[in-house]
Amino acid sequence: MSSAAFAAPACSRGEAEAQHPAQSGRGGGQGAAVPVTVATVVDKPMPLDLTAIGNVIAASTVAVHAQITGELMSVNFKEGDDVTEGQVLFTLDKRPYEAALLQAQAQLQKDEAQAVNARAQAARYSDLQKRGIATREQVDQMTSQAAALDGSVASDKAAIESARVQLDYCTITAPISGRTGLLQVHKGNLVRAADTQAIITINRIVPVYVSFSIPEAMLPDFKHYLAAGSVNVKAIAPTESGAPSTGRIDFIDNAVDASTGQIKIKGTFPNEDHRLWPGQFVNVSVTLTVDPHATVVPTSAVQSGQQGNFVYVVTPNQTAELRPVAVARTRGTESILSSGVKPGETVVTDGQLRLVPGSRVSTKAATPPKATS
Repeated sequence: MSSAAFAAPACSRGEAEAQHPAQSGRGGGQGAAVPVTVATVVDKPMPLDLTAIGNVIAASTVAVHAQITGELMSVNFKEGDDVTEGQVLFTLDKRPYEAALLQAQAQLQKDEAQAVNARAQAARYSDLQKRGIATREQVDQMTSQAAALDGSVASDKAAIESARVQLDYCTITAPISGRTGLLQVHKGNLVRAADTQAIITINRIVPVYVSFSIPEAMLPDFKHYLAAGSVNVKAIAPTESGAPSTGRIDFIDNAVDASTGQIKIKGTFPNEDHRLWPGQFVNVSVTLTVDPHATVVPTSAVQSGQQGNFVYVVTPNQTAELRPVAVARTRGTESILSSGVKPGETVVTDGQLRLVPGSRVSTKAATPPKATS
């Protein structure tokens, strides 16, 4: 393979020197050594992961509405409070509904008394018929009146249950445990059952979901490692420092989005520390597996030429050897190579623009890169 092809990124001066090494004084290892920064090719465990932008979603969201019409008498929490399921949030004016319940109970007592009398009348007329004093028609009439009043009693009991339900609706409790949002209606206002605006919205944020998408080409590997139980997902806000939050993958959508070629994934995060907030965008990292023996070089060592990627390897006699390489993937400031170099070799990380194959070099070690999380 022609070395000139891999020297394409070099400046025109470097190309001229490669064509006329005798004039440059550096070709074939002759002349002054070129100062370069170097690093050692290492063999170490490297995770196979993918990154994406995710969106935090509340585990559940409930918009609280009034189910009856009435004046808002009290608000028993502060905006932004954490509330528990069943906790009393609001009370409405109970007086109209208490009066309706009393009225329904009074109507039941009246109809029950009339029903008792009607059943007694029906029994007397039935006895009179047996003695030939009353007619069959009179007995049927008394029996029908008693049955009608029994129906009224049943209706009154249903009316009482309805009034009790309406009275219960005067106390509005939290349907779920979670964090309250902005209060939309304040004490003293009239709320209606038909209002489209919620009084308050509650988001359950322990746990939360993080939704993100991956390319469909990665789906087979993703499913393979997920089935093996080795998939780990982490999320952190772009402006936040420190260790990311860790969760588990528990949902893969049932179809690829044909317009984007992406498939939606969702992870669940315990979020005990409330670091993740519904609606927030986060950086997501999914670790599929860990390669225990990866050949790793600093990404700055890898150069691009017309025929692919290459690195300059420093030989034992302190000359630069151009070596084509295959980059499997990059992670942070490091590149994982699948071929081209071996662990223990030395590669140039800075100063490549002044090099041509065979150049003599003087080396200094590169500053070790920060560990990639």
